[in-house]
Amino acid sequence: MPIKVLAFAGSPRRHGNSETLLDWVLASMGEVPEVAIEKIALTEANINPCRGCNACEKLNKCIQRDGMDIVHDKIIDADCIIISSPIFCLGLCAQVKALVDRAQVFRARKYVLKLPVVPPERKGKRLGLFLATAGQNWDCVFDASVPAIKCFYHVTDVRDADISYLMINGVDEKGAIEHHPTARADAQKLGKTVIAELKKRLAA
Repeated sequence: MPIKVLAFAGSPRRHGNSETLLDWVLASMGEVPEVAIEKIALTEANINPCRGCNACEKLNKCIQRDGMDIVHDKIIDADCIIISSPIFCLGLCAQVKALVDRAQVFRARKYVLKLPVVPPERKGKRLGLFLATAGQNWDCVFDASVPAIKCFYHVTDVRDADISYLMINGVDEKGAIEHHPTARADAQKLGKTVIAELKKRLAA
């Protein structure tokens, strides 16, 4: 069985710094046999914002019919879920935040309806990656985005301890990450490390 990697390119600016960082990770993962990778550009995925209606707490599904219908099952099936986002105004970009908020359906399933999100035998075997880029060099520039990402992974049955992070600041203009001294090597190393860990877990 292939290792299933689901990657979300979050930026509304295609092939910018955060998506380049993602592509480096995916290229490294793709060098390993039996790894199946799917990348979804959220700006093209037609995922509407959450309406906050809480209908999912009764229906076990969202009442909106949009791109999340497709993405929903892919999230459940993936062994590894990767989200990349640029930092806008010290937070996730709107496209990624919409994805995170629409994960409300998983929260309802898990905590209100008391139903499994993934089969019991897959618990503890899924990994998450959060990749982010920011133009500012402030120490706090990524702080607000991490709790939201943790919420997404928590309700999709990826434990906090199983989330890896690669966050690069000081890259503002498109293509600036190409000149960062360590970003490419760090991304390539992370890709290999995550796949190696998944192989261990899935073989157990």
